Amino acid sequence: MKVSVIACVAGLVGAIGLLLFLVAFGTDYWLLATENCEIYEHHAEDAMSKLLDATLNGQTFKGHDKLAITFHHEGFIWRCWFTEDISHDSIWNFWFTNQPPSKYCVHGYLFPFPITMGPISSYDSTAVYRGFWTAFIVLGLVVALVGGFLLVCAVPFVNAKLYKLGGGFLLASGILFSILIFLFVIWKELVVDLERYVLLDRRNSCTDILVHVQYGWSFMFAAAGIPLALLAGLLFYVTGHTIDAHNK
Repeated sequence: MKVSVIACVAGLVGAIGLLLFLVAFGTDYWLLATENCEIYEHHAEDAMSKLLDATLNGQTFKGHDKLAITFHHEGFIWRCWFTEDISHDSIWNFWFTNQPPSKYCVHGYLFPFPITMGPISSYDSTAVYRGFWTAFIVLGLVVALVGGFLLVCAVPFVNAKLYKLGGGFLLASGILFSILIFLFVIWKELVVDLERYVLLDRRNSCTDILVHVQYGWSFMFAAAGIPLALLAGLLFYVTGHTIDAHNK
């Protein structure tokens, strides 16, 4: 009876942790930023190409008639930006339902590699960290899904080995996401000049720049899922060990 209760609690905790990992992976709000370098384009590809041309040619962009702020948010899949009137500057502008239809995105999992083509080499460290971050988030999610599948298979047959193996996979996913969070914090706080990163090397083309960068919802979801995955993995491993000892 006690074993079934522990397994039920572990399953609930593990499911919530896995759901949080999936949300963190699938949403693009790991990094949130606002800046007042007034550049606004109507097509994402044109915007990125003109940003690169400005970097290479030292051109200056023209601003809007109204004072505006550009909002950036970034995750594994997409890197997006949109512009709002300065009077609407709020963190809640990043919320899913509050963003305008004029939002433009480029693939995030390749960033910043397309920007570092040619003579630009200031984001080499960013590219390295981005590569490790991408590898850990994919590996961590795959390991968590495999662990969940093994545990689903273990429940009907009360299989001690599958409980242990599934619990081990969940523990491994929690450790991988812990490393992922650590890399992201180090990347944000120590490695990268985030003002240059957000402005894509166009800081010299703008005056009186104000850049504000913060952690986003996706980062918080991933951080919240780590202790849940570790706890569920530990409980499932203990359950498998208990079943194994009882059978002997």
